[in-house]
Amino acid sequence: MKKVLSVVSLAFLLSCSTNKNSANKPLFEVLTVQENGGANINFYEIISEPSEIPMLIGDENLKHKIKADDIKTSNFILLNLGEKNYGGFTITVEKVEETPENIIVYTKEVKPQGMATTVITYPYTVVKINSKKPIIIK
Repeated sequence: MKKVLSVVSLAFLLSCSTNKNSANKPLFEVLTVQENGGANINFYEIISEPSEIPMLIGDENLKHKIKADDIKTSNFILLNLGEKNYGGFTITVEKVEETPENIIVYTKEVKPQGMATTVITYPYTVVKINSKKPIIIK
């Protein structure tokens, strides 16, 4: 009987995902992945201040996904892939890890599969991190 209780207890502890914060929200949400509309250089920006949130709310792809109060409990990441000479490029989040001190975000450039259109694009992605811990991007 003790073994059964130990196994059940262990299974319960393992089912508590580290990809959720204390409010039982997912640790992160990809709000938009766009092939065009980003910056012409490869960079990321962490948006964590109330004065910066109007920029996101004003974006046509985000205005129904973000509220001004979200900045009190969340940080946002703007990932820009820079200028690309072909269509089909995107930048994605591979995984997000939470440590006691910070949030680590792993990103990946996705290249077009097969034939791609010859057109200049500016891919970007916006991610909501449901935490106010400092963010490290890898």
